[in-house]
Amino acid sequence: MSSRVVSGGVVHAVPMDLRRVLIATPKALAAWEDLTPLARNEWICWVLWPKKAETRSQHVQRLRSELLEGKRRPCCWFGCTHRKDKEMSPSVRWVLSRRDKASA
Repeated sequence: MSSRVVSGGVVHAVPMDLRRVLIATPKALAAWEDLTPLARNEWICWVLWPKKAETRSQHVQRLRSELLEGKRRPCCWFGCTHRKDKEMSPSVRWVLSRRDKASA
């Protein structure tokens, strides 16, 4: 494994599976490093969100593809719960409460 530094987000460090994919794809890593810490944090949260390893792996690969396409934030996702610059919407609170109940 390369000792290459991969910048993390506001709250999260880069998980090892994502780190490996970014290091293996220099263009994706360059796009990653060009993101703001908040945007990186949203991607990291999006990667950590799935409970199944297979789904998480799909998120990592999609992140790589979307960075290469020039996307800067996860699409079609209600956002990182760690964002403090805006209030969480009632619909997001509802989704999170249902997810918490399902995992209990």
